[in-house]
Amino acid sequence: MRNDGRANNETRKIKFTTDYTKNALASVLVEFGDTKVIVTATNDDKKPKWMDKDDLRGWVTAEYSLLPTSTSTRCQRERSKVSGRTQEIQRLIGRALRSCVDLEKLGDRTIIIDADVIQADGGTRCASICGGFVALSLAIKRLINDGKLEENPILEPIAAVSAGIFNGEVILDLNYEEDSSAQVDSNAVMTLSGKVIEFQTTAEGEPYEIEKMNQIIELSKKAIKDIITLYPNIE
Repeated sequence: MRNDGRANNETRKIKFTTDYTKNALASVLVEFGDTKVIVTATNDDKKPKWMDKDDLRGWVTAEYSLLPTSTSTRCQRERSKVSGRTQEIQRLIGRALRSCVDLEKLGDRTIIIDADVIQADGGTRCASICGGFVALSLAIKRLINDGKLEENPILEPIAAVSAGIFNGEVILDLNYEEDSSAQVDSNAVMTLSGKVIEFQTTAEGEPYEIEKMNQIIELSKKAIKDIITLYPNIE
């Protein structure tokens, strides 16, 4: 039994609250247990400056931040320069969301996903990806309803979840206490059909057996399908 009473193959309680703020095109508060992230989607009717004018694609990008009191000790705001960790996470979120979109169907626009962690207890990048997909889906639905998009460019739903090895056992959806002491730390991003978008895994100490890695992948695959069933109003 884990420190919060969960079984090894059990996620924390996951909840999505849509339209959490009123100014964004779409917004969602995503909760993975005590990890809470506000994710918003904004539409910009132009493509990034670096894209060639003849490029037929639109774009999806992401920004991520830990708010100062999201952790047990206050973290500094990243005002002028973001850390390497922040860059890596926001690039991961952007890659994950672009993978499930036909960018040519977006037209000459950029959809910006902002993920702001208001409380961190492990798995913030995975929660941000899940919330990001919900916000993106709602934003696209509203662009279609407003006549700004002709068809839905989303290919299929995606989700993300953490897993790892803790006290020699494969476990799912690590909280901070587990994550900070895990022998192996993994993050999986997959589609509803089980295709892999990204699989990050690191042995924090000794190497581990490939059989354990396969267990992590299979556990994550099932959990991702279950998480997608919780997505609200994305049809």
